[in-house]
Amino acid sequence: MELSCFHVDAFASGVFRGNPAGVCLLDTWLSDATLQNIAAENNLPETAFTVARGAEFDLRWFTPTVEIDLCGHATLAAAFVLFTERGVGGNTIRFRSRSGLLAVSRAGDVLTLDFPSRPAVSGTAPDALIRGLGARPAAVLKSRDYLAVFETEAEVLALKPDFTVLQTLDCLGIIATAPGGDCDFVSRFFAPAAGINEDPVTGSSHCTLIPYWSQRLNKTKLFARQISRRGGELFCEQTGDRVRIGGKAVLYLRGQIEINEAWRI
Repeated sequence: MELSCFHVDAFASGVFRGNPAGVCLLDTWLSDATLQNIAAENNLPETAFTVARGAEFDLRWFTPTVEIDLCGHATLAAAFVLFTERGVGGNTIRFRSRSGLLAVSRAGDVLTLDFPSRPAVSGTAPDALIRGLGARPAAVLKSRDYLAVFETEAEVLALKPDFTVLQTLDCLGIIATAPGGDCDFVSRFFAPAAGINEDPVTGSSHCTLIPYWSQRLNKTKLFARQISRRGGELFCEQTGDRVRIGGKAVLYLRGQIEINEAWRI
């Protein structure tokens, strides 16, 4: 048996930019151990797995080491594959996930995620956060992730994290953010506890970034850059208790994984 697998660069207008994601289209679920092994073998920041359920799709995401509860770029990549490689009709795909019902709509070559908003609340910076980042943020908040707010884009670019220290924090990841020079805000995202030292472009972190910057800048529509080495651009909007995160995606690779019936156990 063969399993269709794709490598997509998400939040990117060309290959070798944005965030790479694996997308595997399944007829039925394989074992959790098999899904994790495939994600580890792909060795991409995340691999998305989908199973069709009538007009909707079940969706799960795995890093090379763990399953996670929400992933933006791999959701964007999964929708891109279903639209372009499987010919799914209409302009909206709906996914059922551990974070509830998620939707991805398309308008031209831009795909937009409809995700839950995850506002952060003010808190005290743990010593490990400051030591791990190697710099003291102007403010620290927390939702699923720590949100470390700096005064300038240059400070965020200059961070040289100690991932061993950051891995000890009680969170999935650490967001570093600041006002942007040619955009509303910039960010970087570190998730060593999930096996990803620095994520190139992170949709789920913008579930926290968008409500923060929307309130701070008093605007609902924002343009953001994630200033990792690969870089990425995100078109953002705050809509009540949801956020909209738009971007482009490009196909890098399509292939087949050889599987056998034992993998279904």
